[in-house]
Amino acid sequence: MPGSRRKIMINRAPVLTLWAAVVAEQLGFDRDEALTMGKALSGLTAHSKGVRLGIYQPSPETVNQTRKALEHGEAIQLELMGWSIAAVRTEDGLRALRQGKAIMPQSVSRYLAGKFGDDLDEVREAMTALAHSLPAADLGRQAFGLYEAFRPKVKTGTAGWGTEGELDLARLVALGADGQPGGGA
Repeated sequence: MPGSRRKIMINRAPVLTLWAAVVAEQLGFDRDEALTMGKALSGLTAHSKGVRLGIYQPSPETVNQTRKALEHGEAIQLELMGWSIAAVRTEDGLRALRQGKAIMPQSVSRYLAGKFGDDLDEVREAMTALAHSLPAADLGRQAFGLYEAFRPKVKTGTAGWGTEGELDLARLVALGADGQPGGGA
């Protein structure tokens, strides 16, 4: 992958879902929790472009404290990439909510596999390298800006709504080299 010049045609929603899940894992959520957070965040951004910066971001320590403090079935609001996500504690851990129901991580995994196909592992690896290139506190503040730097390019306005664009793996890998929108030096 390091010299990858491939471009993947894909809609922005699964790219944001996967990136948000990778970020959530880096911030202390387990994989299943992170998948549900990614899906919830992607759904929120599809309906609103609200304020993305300056909101408290979780750290691995606060995620663990929050998880332990909640009773089974108790709901909470969590912050991820500048967005507030409703979640509930289940027998299996925290799960983001969609329309009042817990999102199932298996459905998010199937969604991502269906959208990315054979490219899923390579894209996840590049996103994970990018997430690991920054300390958790910086990642929490910069994650949405980083997504905007590598997300697929589509036409603006309604013409681009729901259409595929090019996800440039070389760009994603370059961002992971130094965690900055300008790529590696």
